[in-house]
Amino acid sequence: MINMENAIFSGPPSPEDFQRQFSDLLSGHMASSGRTAPGVAGEPIQPSEVKPDSGAFQFSHKPRNVKDYLDRFVIKQEDAKKVLSVALCDHYHHVRLAMEGRESPNYAKQNIILVGPTGVGKTYLIRKAADLIGVPFARADATKFSETGYVGADVEDMVRDLVKLADGDVKRAQYGIIYIDEIDKIGAVGNMGSRDVSGRGVQTNLLKLMEETEVPARPPNDLAGQLQAMMDFTQRGKKSPATINTKHILFIVSGAFGGLEAIVRKRKREASLGFASREIHPSGREQLLEDARTRDFIEFGFEPEFIGRLPVRVVCQSLEVDDLFLILKNAEGSIIRQYEEDFSAYGIEVLFSDEGLRRIAEKAVEEQTGARGLMTVCERVFRDIKFELPSSSVRRFVVTRPVVDNPRKELESLLADPRREERLIARGLVEEFAHRFRELHGMKISFCDAATDLLVGEALEKGKSVRDLCSERFKDFHFGLKLIAQNSGQTEFLLDVAAVENPDKVLSGWVVASYRAEPEKTP
Repeated sequence: MINMENAIFSGPPSPEDFQRQFSDLLSGHMASSGRTAPGVAGEPIQPSEVKPDSGAFQFSHKPRNVKDYLDRFVIKQEDAKKVLSVALCDHYHHVRLAMEGRESPNYAKQNIILVGPTGVGKTYLIRKAADLIGVPFARADATKFSETGYVGADVEDMVRDLVKLADGDVKRAQYGIIYIDEIDKIGAVGNMGSRDVSGRGVQTNLLKLMEETEVPARPPNDLAGQLQAMMDFTQRGKKSPATINTKHILFIVSGAFGGLEAIVRKRKREASLGFASREIHPSGREQLLEDARTRDFIEFGFEPEFIGRLPVRVVCQSLEVDDLFLILKNAEGSIIRQYEEDFSAYGIEVLFSDEGLRRIAEKAVEEQTGARGLMTVCERVFRDIKFELPSSSVRRFVVTRPVVDNPRKELESLLADPRREERLIARGLVEEFAHRFRELHGMKISFCDAATDLLVGEALEKGKSVRDLCSERFKDFHFGLKLIAQNSGQTEFLLDVAAVENPDKVLSGWVVASYRAEPEKTP
């Protein structure tokens, strides 16, 4: 196996040596290691890998890096991603220093409160951030907690959940993230009646966790857990930690906060009264929420000490049709990937047209549940299709606007003439592969018509998925194209019939030509 770092940074080898080495690369050695050429522009940021019991916390991300990573999964919410990126970097750089024995005595933990309607990506944002950082992430709804003495879960269970998610590694658990949704349910607008009698007690208990406290590693009434701890000590001589410190656990809470905007509007109206007042124009709900102050949250029903421990406040925006369309088309976690996999399990390829995706987005907006509406609409559209097609001879179909509007009628037409648009759909799948290649690797590839026809014909003849054929045929292409880009700056490549028939040979020739700095560029 060639050393990629030496190949890139130690000066170019001879064309003959490189061709031999590059052939070894394409044979799978490099791919099997899972490595890519370091230092290449456009390389996507990958989540950190944290090994349990490693004893060291590694964190070197910068706010822009974190936001770039979140952009891959969450559409819109630009302000939220920026604020979260800064707060997370501040917190985890402090944690890293603390682990190294250089903790700053002046640091105040930046716990976060997210305000926004359901389905806009609040939970997903935090989950992906935790994946990137490599810390355990525990999620809970505030409605399930109650003050000690009332029926309900104990707020300390969230801390113990972090230990479970960290595979028993208490050190990792002590710098995890706890996310509490529906936090607005333990407060209530004063003029809307009384709130749950345990609301204030839950806030008090959460306040203790958010500051710094020691949480018993096992609940006092967990007899089975106590017995297990005794057995572990007897058999392994290893005593489980008695407590978990919450000093470096980051707390993030969220809620829709229905009614908070009325409180803000009332405050602003009162402030506008008087001799020196100026006219206050009516504001939309999101603008009013962005103007919320600590006193507004207190009037909403939160204790001053509790809301004071949540200094970072972010308002998430509601999602419109264009946002949901981009989520479907571009987000790495798009639900259409799930449907592609579902149909692929039966040997069926599905292609989503832009008009079909936009119609799904339009119907999802009507559900008024944000991105969650996408699943509702897709389930309704594909219910009969997923039932009928696996037992038919149909192996490819395209999701268009008519399919979304009248899935049953389009299904009947498809079953009546299975090969109606098969070749056209297969060509679209080749174009889709080129589009995703660019998204993943930052290199633009395109196929000439003859090359596309060759791929489509081979896939149909062999009864093979066009996606699978392209993935197999060009699985190592990004390694070579990145080397070419580094040598020549070229990032766009046209693939002809020769590149489809013998991709390794063609790519190897292109790379050698880029090292020779020949005047004519690769195709």
